[in-house]
Amino acid sequence: MRKTGFLCWGVLFFGLFGSCADRATTAQGLGKAEQAAGVDTLAFGSGIRAIFEDSQGRLWFGSLQEGLAMYDGQAFTYFDGQNGLPDNQIQQIQEDHQGRIWFTTQEGVSSYDGTRITRHSRAAEAKMPSTFPIPQAAPPAGVWAKFSNDLWFGAGKHEGVYRYDGQQLSYLAFPAPKIAEATENLFALTSMSAGNANRIWFGTYAGVFGYDGKTFTILTDESLGFDRKVAPLHIRSILEDSKGRLWIGNNGIGVLLREGDSTINFTEKYGLIHPSSGRQGGKSMPGTLEHVFTLAEDGEGNIWFGDRDAGIWKFDGTNMTNYTQKDGLANDFALSIFEDRKGVLWFGMADGSVYTYKDGRFEARF
Repeated sequence: MRKTGFLCWGVLFFGLFGSCADRATTAQGLGKAEQAAGVDTLAFGSGIRAIFEDSQGRLWFGSLQEGLAMYDGQAFTYFDGQNGLPDNQIQQIQEDHQGRIWFTTQEGVSSYDGTRITRHSRAAEAKMPSTFPIPQAAPPAGVWAKFSNDLWFGAGKHEGVYRYDGQQLSYLAFPAPKIAEATENLFALTSMSAGNANRIWFGTYAGVFGYDGKTFTILTDESLGFDRKVAPLHIRSILEDSKGRLWIGNNGIGVLLREGDSTINFTEKYGLIHPSSGRQGGKSMPGTLEHVFTLAEDGEGNIWFGDRDAGIWKFDGTNMTNYTQKDGLANDFALSIFEDRKGVLWFGMADGSVYTYKDGRFEARF
């Protein structure tokens, strides 16, 4: 299965607040599970933000507004705020080495052990400052670290991440550079991708942080030579592919492609930015690739892009192919892409529908 999804600043901002786990546990029932018996239709009307296959072969679907659904091949089981989730907007789904399923929501992190949901943190309750102390040297040892069983999670609107090292959950602030803009949450997590050389990449609205366990690589408008006032970075997806190339999907300027120390606008290279585009988030014309909310690589090395306005794109290394409603999709906004163990690609759409792609054909699944 393939992956789904500089110039270093002299001064780093850093913060750590130990374990954020409040470990509030719920043993409530599973809500809509009884209603879902024998039903193989996904009852979500909001977008499918995350798709995941666990070690038991069950499929998990995370929605934008309605919580989670688990599909065992016959029926769906639903989880939401009534079952212990801190919020119904699901951003990530992962599994740890013990088989527990972990969920990132807008308001914190929870896990499911097969019986009950444990709420480990609430971003709204965590004591995270708006500014961080400025060390004059490298960050203290152990503040940022990488371990073999790490899981990483977004921290809601806060400018950093949670790390679970197998024992405790810790909040880690990004070494976010200062930029001349008043907007808050510019460095809140929007996406992440495991990379080669023990590196993990974190995408935020205004920049990318790559961490290899020792040092950071930081990409911002300034380091890339962009004028933020004209066409700012607005990162929504990130992927390091099997060749070590870094793909950065933006909401406005399209896809940036970084190979080594060189970065190009891949969308511009393929002529997929419309001449009239304002490059700042406005609606795009068909046949463009300006608003990329999800990225994935399949088992054959193809790169897939989910665009907000212009459907799904595939890059085979040479050619770009566009799939839209004319190819059987219900709408042209793919929010998530996932490849299962059998090599089937799953696409979660903004209207709550789910499609698979195999052997050159899309099929509506839910």
